[in-house]
Amino acid sequence: MTEQSAPLRTDPPHTDPSRTDPSRTDPLPIDPSGSDIHAEGARLRARGPVAQAELPGGVTAWVVTDDALARSLLTDDRVSKDAYLHWPAWENGEGELARSWPLASWVAERSMINAYGGDHRRLRKLVAKAFTARRTAALRPTVQTLVADLLDDIAATTPGHPVDIRGDFAYPLAIRVICELLGIPHDMRADLFRVVADMFRTSATLEEVQATGEELHGLMTALIAHKRRTPGDDLVSALIAARDDEESAGLDEVELVDMVLLMIGAGHETTVNLLDQAIHSLLTHPEQLRLIENGDASWDDAIDEALRHEAPIANLPMRFAVEDIEAGQVTIAKGDALIISYSAIGRDPAVHGADADAFDISRPTRQDHISFGYGVHRCVGAPLARLEASLALPMLFARFPGISLAVTTDRLQPLESFVSNGHRTLPVLLKQA
Repeated sequence: MTEQSAPLRTDPPHTDPSRTDPSRTDPLPIDPSGSDIHAEGARLRARGPVAQAELPGGVTAWVVTDDALARSLLTDDRVSKDAYLHWPAWENGEGELARSWPLASWVAERSMINAYGGDHRRLRKLVAKAFTARRTAALRPTVQTLVADLLDDIAATTPGHPVDIRGDFAYPLAIRVICELLGIPHDMRADLFRVVADMFRTSATLEEVQATGEELHGLMTALIAHKRRTPGDDLVSALIAARDDEESAGLDEVELVDMVLLMIGAGHETTVNLLDQAIHSLLTHPEQLRLIENGDASWDDAIDEALRHEAPIANLPMRFAVEDIEAGQVTIAKGDALIISYSAIGRDPAVHGADADAFDISRPTRQDHISFGYGVHRCVGAPLARLEASLALPMLFARFPGISLAVTTDRLQPLESFVSNGHRTLPVLLKQA
């Protein structure tokens, strides 16, 4: 291993030996490929509601797996998402982590997802205008048309040949909807979303991450230049207008680029994974699908249970302690990094019972999840993701009532990510009504 690629290490989280089991203080290594997210979450939970983990590159962080603790921390002003202000190891983006850490992009962006306090309120206010109930409702006919068109496309598949329902249905649907909302030109979409998808691959090497970042910067610069020349009634144009016309209240140029990137990445990945996991869960639990068909449960029930059971974003880096925080039997010290494990929290037995690992759309606690986040950073696009799922799922199963998996579940491969929770492909066989 070369000196340049040697693991980077930050100071370990602070623990009080008198209150912590010494045998459990060694950080649990996180698998960057996300090969078994739920088993990893269970191992972390066994260590307590918040446990130490070692991220790719040797960076140590606390991982929260307890629902109640997560809700408390996500609404605590002593928890920040701004690495520049509250993570000493980041060295204001000028140190070794910024240069060599494979996950640096997750904390380096200057968008609302990493903002704190007044900066977060300023940035979120600008974006929230695009995700009003009125604007989301206005997209319903567009989403219905897109779903119908995609179903027509996959219906043309040669009988007996598998269809990748993620790649050929869930992905293009989410992409086209977010492109309509953001106003992304057709000739820019393929390259842009190919590169954005690479961002979620947490198993990527440092060289791959750097190459992705350079290409992405070029694409974003071209997109913003295009929208400046030809503005429209879309979110990117609105953000540019805020930047160019209201200097004091708008975005600086770095914030503009990073905010558009956030909208592109977060605006489609969650929806794709939600559809992917919901379809997979219903196909592998036909008795649950029959509950819907018989009128004993609704599609909304299935959507909530899919969100709980398979959180689309499994683990979200990172947050930072603004000051010392007492959390159960440990002290999260000022400057320590935290990760909220939404996938583990969705299966917290303290909330969902001993059968929390089971998929059950009639579960009384199916709505008691925080898979879209919680507190001030709750996903502003959650209503849009729900709208897409509420239209796509019933239309898919009505068009292809005999749909089935083309391979057994053990042959499905997860995304190479401990952040994004989905399958690389989801091959199915179709049977039309």
